[in-house]
Formats: sequence, structure tokens, C-alpha cells
Amino acid sequence: MGGSGARTALVTGASSGIGAAVAGALAGRGWTVYGTSRNPDAITNPIPGVRYLPLDLTDEASIAACAAAAGAVDVLVNNAGESQSGPLEELPMDAIERLFRTNVFGAVRLTQLLLPGMRARHSGRVVMVGSMLASFPLAHRSSYVATKAAIKGFATAARREVSPFGVAITTVEPGSIATGIGERRTHYLADDSPYTADYRTMIEHLDANERSGISADTVARTVLTAIDAKRPRPLYAVGSNAPMVFALRRIAPRGLVERIVARRHGLR
Repeated sequence: MGGSGARTALVTGASSGIGAAVAGALAGRGWTVYGTSRNPDAITNPIPGVRYLPLDLTDEASIAACAAAAGAVDVLVNNAGESQSGPLEELPMDAIERLFRTNVFGAVRLTQLLLPGMRARHSGRVVMVGSMLASFPLAHRSSYVATKAAIKGFATAARREVSPFGVAITTVEPGSIATGIGERRTHYLADDSPYTADYRTMIEHLDANERSGISADTVARTVLTAIDAKRPRPLYAVGSNAPMVFALRRIAPRGLVERIVARRHGLR
């Protein structure tokens, strides 16, 4: 789906980070690009060529209005989401439910609304922006890991449903990314938590890994690779030595891989 023809893309979470990089790259190709934000009026540095739409992924009416405003879309990039951390024992259920509504259910609903048009035109791409944590789970990140594993599951299972209609669904899993997401992460840790020491160690290492991670532009190039591919792969991983660690995951015992992930984040 490459080239500079009259194509239309909808990129969620386009006010910063990966979403902004993807939206900017597609606009630079001459595409009609709709980027979403909870509050488009608050965007201080709008990307030239990107038309911003309001979207609250926890609100069914907002999702429907966004899909209607975007109209016939050739590419949907489900990127918007929340980063959440906390020991499983201490995660409030309402916070977990909000995370799933934002990271999973909202993206699934938006996809449902746009797939009929793609199917009718016998052409389309849906890219789910996940996380390598879905493949390499990390302690104290269980809720976030679960949402990213869920969205990958939806994408992978649905690929064969839509492929006969010329539509491809794929997942891009970034590793550590230097987008400042650590400053926006929600934390849940009780004042007297027995997990405090390990949790703080994990967060310190996670933040450090992200500060030295790949750029949003690097991830955007991988998203564009998935969009351009004649037959996109089910999964593209980028950053955090992805080729090496996925190769290790295929040949090493699961327990060893889990220990390596833990130690990279300062955990025993």
C-alpha cells in the first residue's frame, strides 16, 4: 500500500510519540491522515497535513463518532493506550477495567467499525501497536502485559478471517522506546506494600531502558513496513535487540527467558 496515491489513514494517539511519528510519516507521503487525541485543542505542535479528531477509547459514542468522521479508511493504526504498573495484588479493579477499555476494547471496537468498508473495497491494513512485553512479560506490569497480549491475540486470530477480502491485520511490538512514556505511566503501589523494593527497582530500570531506547521514528518506520508489505507478517518487533531475543525465546527454556527479562530490570 505504499506510494503517494490518494490514501487515507486513521492513527490513534497521534498527539505524541509513536502515533505522531506515524501520522507525520504518512502525511509526508501525501496521504490524507486523521490523527486522534482525547483533546485535539490541547495539541501545541500539530503536525502539518494531519487532521485531528477527538477520541476517547473508553466511550462507545466517541469511538462511533470518530469512525464516522474518518469515513473510508485504507489504514487503521491502533496506537493509543495507557501504560500501567503495579503489583497484581494491589491493582484496583476499576483501573484494570479502564486499561482494558482503553488498550483493548476501544481498539477492537474501532476496528470493527472500519473493517466493513475495507472489506467492501477489498483493500485495507490494520496495525495494532503492541509491546514486546506481551512476548516477554515483566513483573509488576501484569495488567499492561495482559492488554498487549490480548490485542495481539485479536489481531493474529482475525488475520485469516479478513485476508480473503484483501485486508491484512498485523501487530508491531516495540521494545524500549524513548518517548517519555514513563512520565505518563500510572502507578499503583500501597504505602505499606511488601512489594515496594522490587517495584521501585523495576521502575528505575524500566525508565532507564526507555531513556536509552529507540526513537518513535524508528518504530514508525516499522509500522510503515507493515503497511507497505504485500503480505504483512503477523508480527513485527523492533528495538531491544528484537532479532536476538526472539531467537533466544525460540530455543531457550521459558524459565531462562523469564529470568533474563527480570534481571534486565534489576529483579532476582
